Amino acid sequence: MPDPNPEVHADDSAGESFDSILSQFERGQSSARVEPGQSREATVITVSADSIILDVGFKIEGVLPLTALRKGEAAPKPGDKLLVTIKGRGPEGYYELARGRVERPTDWAALEKAFADKTPILGTVTAAVKGGLSVDVGVRAFMPASRSGVRDAAEMEKLVGQEIRCRITKLDATDEDVVVDRRILAEEEAAAGKKQRYAELQEGQVTRGTVRSVTDYGAFVDIGGVDALLHVSDISWSRVNKPADVLSVGQEIDVQILKLDREKNRISVGMKQLLAHPWDAVPAKYRVGERANGSVTRLMEFGAFVELEPGIEGLIHISEMSWARKIRKVSDVLKPGETVEAVILGVNAGERRISLGLKQALGDPWVEAAQRFPIGTIVEGTVTSLAKFGAFVQVADGIEGLIHISDLSAEKTFNHPQDGLKIGQAVKAQILELDTEKRRLRLGIKQLTATGLDEYLAEHRVGDVVSGRVMEITGDSARVELGDGIQSPCRIAPARPAGGSNEGKTPSAPKTDLSSLTSLLQARWKGGALAASSMVEEVRAGQVRRFRIAKLDPASKLMELELAE
Repeated sequence: MPDPNPEVHADDSAGESFDSILSQFERGQSSARVEPGQSREATVITVSADSIILDVGFKIEGVLPLTALRKGEAAPKPGDKLLVTIKGRGPEGYYELARGRVERPTDWAALEKAFADKTPILGTVTAAVKGGLSVDVGVRAFMPASRSGVRDAAEMEKLVGQEIRCRITKLDATDEDVVVDRRILAEEEAAAGKKQRYAELQEGQVTRGTVRSVTDYGAFVDIGGVDALLHVSDISWSRVNKPADVLSVGQEIDVQILKLDREKNRISVGMKQLLAHPWDAVPAKYRVGERANGSVTRLMEFGAFVELEPGIEGLIHISEMSWARKIRKVSDVLKPGETVEAVILGVNAGERRISLGLKQALGDPWVEAAQRFPIGTIVEGTVTSLAKFGAFVQVADGIEGLIHISDLSAEKTFNHPQDGLKIGQAVKAQILELDTEKRRLRLGIKQLTATGLDEYLAEHRVGDVVSGRVMEITGDSARVELGDGIQSPCRIAPARPAGGSNEGKTPSAPKTDLSSLTSLLQARWKGGALAASSMVEEVRAGQVRRFRIAKLDPASKLMELELAE
């Protein structure tokens, strides 16, 4: 607004207010006395979004709300003439104007006409009475407190002595009972103003507004006399949990009109739409294989969302959280608000999706598993889970091995691994098998227990000739017992009998001698030499013969034999 009185300047040192200076000036202008209710022709100076500034012939301009225009009437232009009525002075010092002439009734007939036409009239508040105000409108009228347009008794007291505009809502000539309403005029003007404002607004339009209230789901913003809803999802491209953390009552903000429903008088606005969309820069900024830091925002059953920057979230699927153990609950690994480093697994800017991996950022432990865990190595680990067929043991971060139930003990037979192990128990085991491609590791505990076989393997070398009893024959292979509980496979060739041919004949196998191996050896050998006739004897089950150790591996407890004769 231009300075209404550029000739007068407030002296701050004297502590004089603008109102007092303005009053002194007006008292010095005898020709500029203004009476409330006075009607006169005024000239339009300028038109703003919600009001018209007019020259009413005094040093101070007057302000007429756009809502005072008649239905369908176009807004005036600078220089146009309007007939207005001066209502009084506003808080900013300007004259408040009304459109046309507001008459003060002079007789009962004027009151009846105003009542019938529902036209506004002028009245003077004379006193505050029980339940409301007493108003002089040519006769004594009553205004209920609820229709005064003020909130409390203190504000009602301030109306005493003022001239007001009101409408007659009840007129009883017999009892001379007159009831007036001041609030209804303000409501009608506000409604007309909103209608005018709705007509001016368009979807996509950018306007400035003031935050009136903040709720959990957003905020209501006054955009020139009408309220619009700013939903929490339209405040920022980044996730906003509480609108109160971002907005405050009285804050001025720029918003864009997203949706306008003139029939229901509803307006939706957004703030984030005025900013560049962060996903536009994603393809150039985030590449597959690179690492990115972010904050965990939400936990779901299938994974966790991580905010990489305001408006950009990626998903760590539950399957990408650990190399080894199966994650049952995301909350067992991540917490909301936690900062994590992840590897970008995939980017789809079109669908606004980024796939992240947590375990990839830690490195794949199976890459160096062959070097770290050669077969035969003894390792320590913790039992993580039990199954009917065995127990899983974590031997390193991201690497679990299986101890089959048959490899738990050399002395006992377990029906279930829980009979010998518990989850969380620390154990020692030997590496029996490693498959890095299938990410499988087989362990054994019983292999760490010293047995007769261990002692036997320790006392012999490849090439040693030993004695043993043939237990059974399968094809070209036989199973040989070398001692109590010590058995080994043996390669055999088809037998060649000494003299004559056995072609077409199938020799019958003698019954297996179940006497001790020691007794048999004492009966068949003298000085460690076999009879020459046995050199060509066919290998049969139950025989005691000499064998040569072809292979021997104490670490894996493996041995292979071959016939010595």
